[in-house]
Formats: sequence, C-alpha cells, structure tokens
Amino acid sequence: MPAKDIFHDCVKNALIKEGWTITEDPLSLKIGKKDLFVDLAAEKLLIAEKQNRRIAVEIKSFIGTSEVEDLKNALGQYILYEKIIKRQSLGRVLYLAIRDAIYRKLFMEEIGQILLEENTVRLIVFDPEKEVIIQWIG
Repeated sequence: MPAKDIFHDCVKNALIKEGWTITEDPLSLKIGKKDLFVDLAAEKLLIAEKQNRRIAVEIKSFIGTSEVEDLKNALGQYILYEKIIKRQSLGRVLYLAIRDAIYRKLFMEEIGQILLEENTVRLIVFDPEKEVIIQWIG
C-alpha cells in the first residue's frame, strides 16, 4: 500500500463535508501485472438527476524542492490514472486535489492556465486548515 499524502485526511474530510461518501481509500487499479492506487474514490447521489456521481481523487501536496517538478510528476500520474480508469470503464471522473496556495502559484499563472484551457486536468482546490473544498475546476 502506498504512503498517504500529508493532506489525505484533509481532502477526505472536505469531501465528506460536501456530502460525498468515500467508497474506497485507496482505489486500486490493476493494469497487467502492475498495481496502482488512486488516493480516494467517492460517490454522491444527485437527487435532481436520480443518479450517483462517481469520482476518483489523487491528492498532491507540492512540497518538493520545485513546484514545477511536482507539477510535471503529478500531471504524469494524473494522465496515467485517467487512461487506466477510462480503459477499465470504471465510470469515475478523476480529479487532482491541490491546496489553494498551489492553485494560486501555478494555475493562476500561464503554466497552469495552459493545462486548464486545454482541459488537461480537473482540479479540486481545497483549504487544508478549514478542511473545505474551495472550488471544483473542470
């Protein structure tokens, strides 16, 4: 089992506060002989649509020596997981969960904007101190 991100419980609590049910912690993906793990899987009943919304969430702290290196690594992992989830027809939408400070540093700048403009990544932006989700993007 992989180590949990330092903000794992924070994001989990924020999702629960918004009415999400955590269904897997972590979500196991098997591709060939490789086992991979997405941090969380969750569901939420959408009353108006009478169906469940299903998501997978990869949480990244961005506490390495370079935020750009952390972004490249997170993006590579995100794309790999997204492709596996799609191939396995899991019916989940993948999100990358990041702190509001990282969103402001990277995604409000040109480097992050090109990822958002091209719909390359979906984000959950959270406040780690209040354990709340600030915004969903994508």
